[in-house]
Amino acid sequence: MMISTSKMSVTPGVQPSSESPLYSSPPPTSLPLRTIPGSHGWPLLGPISDRLDYFWFQGPETFFRKRIEKYKSTVFRTNVPPSFPFFTNVNPNVVAVLDTKSFSHLFDMDLVEKRNILVGDFMPSVKFTGDVRVCAYLDTSEPQHSKLKSFAMDILKQGSKTWVTEVLGNLETMWDGIESTISKSGSASYIIPLQQFIFKFLMKSLVGADPSVSQEIADSGYIMLDRWLAVQLLPTVKIGILQPLEEIFLHSWAYPFLLVSGDYKKLCDFVKKEGKEVLRRGETEFGLSAEDSLHNLLFILGFNAFGGFSVYLPGLMSRIVSDKTGLQEKIGTEVKEKAGSTLSFDSVKEMPLVMSLVYETLRLSPPVPTQYGRARKDFILSSHDSVYNIKKGELLCGYQPLVMRDPKIFDDPESFKPDRFMNEKGSELLNYLYWSNGPQTGSPSTSNKQCAAKDYVVLTTALFVAYIFSRYDSIVGDSSSITAVEKAQ
Repeated sequence: MMISTSKMSVTPGVQPSSESPLYSSPPPTSLPLRTIPGSHGWPLLGPISDRLDYFWFQGPETFFRKRIEKYKSTVFRTNVPPSFPFFTNVNPNVVAVLDTKSFSHLFDMDLVEKRNILVGDFMPSVKFTGDVRVCAYLDTSEPQHSKLKSFAMDILKQGSKTWVTEVLGNLETMWDGIESTISKSGSASYIIPLQQFIFKFLMKSLVGADPSVSQEIADSGYIMLDRWLAVQLLPTVKIGILQPLEEIFLHSWAYPFLLVSGDYKKLCDFVKKEGKEVLRRGETEFGLSAEDSLHNLLFILGFNAFGGFSVYLPGLMSRIVSDKTGLQEKIGTEVKEKAGSTLSFDSVKEMPLVMSLVYETLRLSPPVPTQYGRARKDFILSSHDSVYNIKKGELLCGYQPLVMRDPKIFDDPESFKPDRFMNEKGSELLNYLYWSNGPQTGSPSTSNKQCAAKDYVVLTTALFVAYIFSRYDSIVGDSSSITAVEKAQ
């Protein structure tokens, strides 16, 4: 399903392989064996205390940082939400792994399993996905996983035929609208236009469906997906509204599918009607049932692709529009020199600064902040300075924004350096860029859980940046809006 490695490779000099040492068991080591520090605390009370720290008193990043300092270790025991009172079937006990070396164990399928742990031990009701356990919740050992991962990769392969055209065409529409709003009002929010752009190009590329054939889907399809995502994930994310209201109403129980059942039915009906070709391939070429094809396609569209881009692209935009270091001028120069007559995946791969900017944003602001894996067997886990005994069944939790600030790997790790991944040294760092449920130098396959669209995300984002600076010499704004644009000369 992926475009071939020769076409999609974005890391010259590094051989991407799912069998690389980053995926295999660590070799014997002379590091000292250490008992895992930390504690899960008293039953009920420990998880509640950690939950309040995580969401209310500290926030996720400070929560993990303080415990690293307390235990003098990047590996320790703690609890992560959701937890008591109304999550009695969820075990919040985890072993945190917060450096690149310990974190990499999460991608070794010989050591960990991923059955039903996309968001830790909590799994939203399967009613959100048509009573189907979609691929993201399957372990690689389950026979259905291989069929569904192959289907996902095929969706991307078929979508690649129109992907670039759809991205560029919908970007033109988006920026025409932003310019018009700025001329009328003096500023324009880019949050909603971004979501509309993401929804339209993904629906055309992945489903093969034009949202405009249904006025309701064209106008509100992205809102339906937002609601569907939010109701599933609210118990696990910090919103930042007035406390204690957030704790009481958002983090205390799982919300029922009934709240978004109407939205989901409309999306299902639309995809059934307009995405017949993709659904047919799922059944005839991959041996899937009609329901498996439909609900996995919707999950890929809504959760993986739309959800991921909706988190990632606004952060990228904010960094670009608020920059005061001359980055925009440098990107503009590179784009004008390298773009040629038209923008494409091939042309953006020749833009090292643009590519590095994309990687650096993924390092500091990964679309999915936490990764999990359950120990498939007893094994020895290594950090940079110690080894630890992990018992079968223990749940490992990695918080990526901290892992990607590992000072043993990244110089000045807290700083945003757009050129960090340039040149040979930068290419080597891609071995430790883990935003996609695996290293950037890895390859998605049916035998691992790496994001099938890993390379599409990187190259689409690079295309997004390159388009902006082929159209403008500069853009000015803040974390949610644009106040001025200067057309390219």
